[in-house]
Amino acid sequence: MRALAVLLLSVCATVVSGDDSTDNVLTAAPGALAVLPCYGEGNVTAAVTSWMKNGKKIITEGTSTLLDNSRVPSSGSKSRVAVLRNGSLSIGVVEREDDGLYLCASTLPGNITFHAKVLLRVASGPDNVSIAITPAGVLPNGTFTTFRGESVYIICAGVSYPAQELTLSFNGLTNSTTSLVNHTGNEVLEYRMDNIQPSAQGIYSCMAHNEVSDQKGNKSAEVLVYYASDRHPECMWTQESTFVVFHCSWSDVNPAPNLTWTELPSGRILSSNVTDELPLIINGSLLFDGQTLRCGAQHPALHKGEEKTCTFTLKTPYTMGNPLATAVEGGSITLECSESRSTPPALTTWRRGVRQELIVNGSKYRVSAEGPRFTLTIVNISKDDEGVYFCLSQNPLGAKELQIYLTVKSSSEVTGAVIGLFISALIVGCAVIIAKTVYSSRHRICLGGFGRMEEDEGDVLSLVESDDEQIFPAAVPRLPPVSNGCQTTLVEIHGIPSTNHEEAETVDASTAAQDDAGRTEEPEDLMF
Repeated sequence: MRALAVLLLSVCATVVSGDDSTDNVLTAAPGALAVLPCYGEGNVTAAVTSWMKNGKKIITEGTSTLLDNSRVPSSGSKSRVAVLRNGSLSIGVVEREDDGLYLCASTLPGNITFHAKVLLRVASGPDNVSIAITPAGVLPNGTFTTFRGESVYIICAGVSYPAQELTLSFNGLTNSTTSLVNHTGNEVLEYRMDNIQPSAQGIYSCMAHNEVSDQKGNKSAEVLVYYASDRHPECMWTQESTFVVFHCSWSDVNPAPNLTWTELPSGRILSSNVTDELPLIINGSLLFDGQTLRCGAQHPALHKGEEKTCTFTLKTPYTMGNPLATAVEGGSITLECSESRSTPPALTTWRRGVRQELIVNGSKYRVSAEGPRFTLTIVNISKDDEGVYFCLSQNPLGAKELQIYLTVKSSSEVTGAVIGLFISALIVGCAVIIAKTVYSSRHRICLGGFGRMEEDEGDVLSLVESDDEQIFPAAVPRLPPVSNGCQTTLVEIHGIPSTNHEEAETVDASTAAQDDAGRTEEPEDLMF
C-alpha cells in the first residue's frame, strides 16, 4: 500500500515538475502565520526538502531536522522559517518582505524528486475605512448637515496594503445607487460638490477594495441639506362650532421649522412646536377687536436671530353700500355691498325680510362675489319683491349688516314721474331765461322802465377833458352852500338824441365857457 502511494506521488511529481504554472496562491497578512504546502498531506517524509524564493534558496532540511507538522515556529522562535515533515514551509511571523514566488523541491523515498510552486501575497486591509463631509455640521447620530448653495468636500479614506481601490457612491431619494468617483492607489479620495441642492441629500458610501486580498471595507454617512423658503409662513383660519382654529404653515423648508403662536403686545406664547403646520384653537368668546396674533418661524437655514412671521390683527366686519334702491315692475335690479375690513375674512351672505331668510342662487336671484364686492340681482321684479334686504358679513368677532330697502314702482307711476319731471324742467328753464334777460337789462329798467328802452338807446354821459377848459352841460344848477361850509353840485343828465349830437356838443361848449367865466370871479368846489 505504501509503495502504491509513493508511485502515485511520483506520477504527480513528474507532472508538476514539468509545469511552470503556480500550484497555489496564498494570501497572508503581516504578523500572521503562513504555511506553504509542498507535496501534500500524508505519512511520506521526504529525505531532503529545499525551498527557494524568487530563485534564491532560503532553506534546506533533511529528515533529521524536519519539524513535526503540529510544531510550527512561533514569533518567539529564533528562526521564523522552518520545513515541516510533510515538506510544507512554515513562516511563523509574516512580513511584507515575504511576498513572492516560492519553489519547493523534495526528494522522496525511491529517489523521486517533487517540485511545487506557491505564490505568497502579503496583503492587509482595507482598514480604517471612513467618510467625512467638510465644512458641515454633525448631529449626535453622526449625520452631516449642510445648507443649500454651499460648496463641500466629501472625503473617502482607507488603509490597505499593497494597494486599494476607493469608490464613492450616492443613494438618494430614488433609492438607486450611483457611483460618483473611484480611484486606485491612494489612501484618500476627495470629491467636491459646488452649489449643493436638496437633490444631493441622501446616503454617501465609501468603499475600499484590496485587490490583492480581495477584501472590502465600507463606510456610509447620511447628508442632510438644510434650506428655508424666502416666503413668510401662511396664516389661515377655520371655524368649528364656537371655536376658531388658526393655522400657521411654512412649506418648502428642510428640516421642519419651529413654529410659535404669540399674542401681541403681551408677548404671551400660545402654542409652539417643531412642525410644518401649527394649529391654534381658541374659543371665539375670547377673541376681541384689535387683538393681534403672530406666528413666528425659526429655522437653522435662517441667519442668527432672523424670524419669518405672519400676523393676524383681528377686526370685526364693516359692510358698506347704498341703503335705498328703486326698481320698476317687470324689470331687474342689482343690489351691491362691500366688505374688506374684517380679519379673519368675513363670510358674507344676502338675506331678506325681518326673519332674514337666506337667499341662494336660483331663477329669481343671482348671488355673486368679486373680491370685496358682493351683488344680488333680482329679475322679473314684482310688488312682492318690495321690502328690506340685508347684506350680512360675519366673522368670529361678530357680525355687521347693511340694510337695503327696495321700493318697487309700477310703469304708470314711472311715466307720470317722467312727465312731471319734464314740466318742472321746462318751468325752471323759462325762469332762468327770463331772469337772465332782466339781469342783462337792469340799468335800462332802473333809469327809464321798459317803455323807454328803445328811446333811451342814445342816452350818453360823457366827461370830456380839454387842454384849456372843462366843458359841463348848461343844465347843471348849483346848490346853495350848506351850513357846514361844504358845497354840493347837482348833476342832471339829459338825453341827447342820436341825430343831434353835433349841435348838443356846440351848446355844451358855449355853456361851459360862460360857466368858466363866472367861476373866475367866484370859484366854487364841485362835488359829484
